[in-house]
Amino acid sequence: MATVILGAQWGDEGKGKIVDVLSEGVQLCCRAQGGHNAGHTIVKNGTTFDVHILPSGDLTEGCVNLIGTGCVLYVPGFFKEVESLEKHGIDYKDRILISDRCHVDLDLHTKVDGLEEVELGKANIGTTKKGIGPTYSCKATRSGIHVSEVFNKELFDAKLRQLAQSYKKRYGDLLQYDSEEEITAFNTYRERLKPFVVDQVPLIESVVKGKVRILVEGSQALMLDIDAGTYPYVTSSNTGLGGVMTGLHLSPRSIEEVIGVVKAYTTRVGSGPFPSEQLNEDGEKLQQVGREYGVTTGRKRRCGWLDLVVVKFSNAINWYDALNLTKLDVLDSFKEIKVATAYHHNGQQLPSFPADLDILENMEVEYDTLPGWESSTVGLKTWDELPENAKKYVHYIEEFVGVKVKYIGTGPGRESMIVR
Repeated sequence: MATVILGAQWGDEGKGKIVDVLSEGVQLCCRAQGGHNAGHTIVKNGTTFDVHILPSGDLTEGCVNLIGTGCVLYVPGFFKEVESLEKHGIDYKDRILISDRCHVDLDLHTKVDGLEEVELGKANIGTTKKGIGPTYSCKATRSGIHVSEVFNKELFDAKLRQLAQSYKKRYGDLLQYDSEEEITAFNTYRERLKPFVVDQVPLIESVVKGKVRILVEGSQALMLDIDAGTYPYVTSSNTGLGGVMTGLHLSPRSIEEVIGVVKAYTTRVGSGPFPSEQLNEDGEKLQQVGREYGVTTGRKRRCGWLDLVVVKFSNAINWYDALNLTKLDVLDSFKEIKVATAYHHNGQQLPSFPADLDILENMEVEYDTLPGWESSTVGLKTWDELPENAKKYVHYIEEFVGVKVKYIGTGPGRESMIVR
């Protein structure tokens, strides 16, 4: 049976930690969507690991990790992460698998990603410039390259040259790229990559029929979903529950629990709407205390109060069975804590999170103010140890969203977790 873990806000909620904790006893940990634009930080045995394309279960002995069909694979980045595991003495042999139906994220796509952002000017999306968008674009226009095609050198070389020529027609001399150089690189990648690649379909079918424990790790979060998020300021894949179905070919009947990961406040990287953002001392304090810097890019994250309109909207799409509230300890020193509870536009309360960017830019956010607890929660491991006002904060979230907070993070380490 499968447990699915999904980001409920704009990403960076701390999904890697709960994946790492729950991967104990799990035989298969999967990524369904996205690429190495994701960034998950895991602290294990005092060592910090930053993973991007690899599922976070790669640190758990005996857990097999699958990069699913819905993902895009940047091969040099994949090898870099595998080498990091090797450096730290982690045995990954036969534990890391790649679907042969993944699409290949090329250096060419990375170059194009940067040029597309320049073209947009002030309206740029704020991408990680990792080539993710152009790779998914090629997938949609049927000009992309499957991982399976990497092993047919003649076909791979021809498709890469054709793709490069197409982009060259668009960008001219602005595109500084040598297709022959990347072809030569793949001549060295090909044999090294082969042992990791599998046909995902019979694999998933067999583990479902065998009732193997599966953990699915979502990348980014619902508000960055290409269909449900703050379009166009989103990623290029389906980051919600629907993306799990298409990216893994997993039976819906095999899903036992969907866990939404919610940061105790709200952050966002890159451009786009952020209704509860605090461009003031509170925002700066959240950024500093929470050490809010992107794992993948190093960019400073925009910070604001917890937006429960967002979380409730996210729940309406992902149907969470439980929530994991992370980084509660970051709020320890606040005398008062605000929570966004409603949006108003032209004197009317909006029924949900709006799709219209113009409305998002011209609406008022309603807040409730809750008392802080002004005492340390760092490292607490039981519900009874929490300060009374911290418990009230958790209960407020549960009542508003209508989902139980089952897990509460009280520090970066995997041991700093309250389970209710």
